[in-house]
Amino acid sequence: MQTLTITRPDDWHLHLRDGDAMKSVLPDTASRFARAIVMPNLKPPVTTVALAAAYRQRILSALPAGASFQPLMTLYLTDNTPAAEIDAAQSSGFVHGVKLYPAGATTNSDAGVTGLAKCDATLARMEKLGLPLLVHGEATDPAVDVFDREAVFIDTVMLPLLKKFPGLRVVFEHITTKDAADFVIGATSNVAATITAHHLLLNRNAMFQGGMRPHHYCLPVLKRETHRQALVKAATSGNPKFFLGTDSAPHGKRTKEAACGCAGCYTAHAGIELYAEAFDASSALDKLEGFASFHGPDFYRLARNTDRITLIRKAWQVPTEQAFLADDVLVPLRNGENIAWSLQE
Repeated sequence: MQTLTITRPDDWHLHLRDGDAMKSVLPDTASRFARAIVMPNLKPPVTTVALAAAYRQRILSALPAGASFQPLMTLYLTDNTPAAEIDAAQSSGFVHGVKLYPAGATTNSDAGVTGLAKCDATLARMEKLGLPLLVHGEATDPAVDVFDREAVFIDTVMLPLLKKFPGLRVVFEHITTKDAADFVIGATSNVAATITAHHLLLNRNAMFQGGMRPHHYCLPVLKRETHRQALVKAATSGNPKFFLGTDSAPHGKRTKEAACGCAGCYTAHAGIELYAEAFDASSALDKLEGFASFHGPDFYRLARNTDRITLIRKAWQVPTEQAFLADDVLVPLRNGENIAWSLQE
């Protein structure tokens, strides 16, 4: 197969940042995806519908001329999020989920939830209204090994959460382990998961090839090869519980290549091409459209896109860096290397 035409995909997990940073990365996503679930972990975080509306307008105002991209907004769950805000979110028409960041789990998560019991009234309202909870699923206890944080989270948070709120619609974001894939497969139909391209293509050895590779450092961190294989199996299975979420996370080169570098891989520059490469490697290109274009909107109860894109089996070299901020650049994943599939202009 030399070309592949599919329904235009959506990105169900995206970091756009704000201001000049957002303006620099938005065209990469808008040229590939029709819609994206936009993460709310700004500084300060997007905790209310009013803040989400303002952020949405900034995104729309920054779109390149002629782009038809639609941002799907989310709220940042805190210990004090009132249940009434869920009513406002559900009726807004543009807020499509509420994000759970355990406090301290990842970038800009300091305002996150310190104890999920504090959110019971809010979660009960979400369960009743059908508004999805989008979960960064990692235990934050410093005694837990970084490579075990996802598995421990399943036992200590996810299972009790779904026992208490069995009808809550949950997206287990950017899963990285066989444990998580098996959990989602075995859960009820109101539980789904996103999988990133970098977790399909890389295992944890990639962080240490020839030295420390900071642009391969992300959270949740890359895992063993057995876990990568389990993710590939889940993504390419055709199971509608799994769908595309890039978790593309732009950080400037100076903040990545630092003594305490930021976590996150920038992948929006090849947001669909990297997935095509991963599916092609598993002889599963026939499953890409479902994963990238159908399963996500079906779970979020949105219409599927009607326009199409075409991918070509034509290698191209990723730039070593790209414009980001006035005083810093962005280093995209696979910088200076080739990607096997191209997006037809």
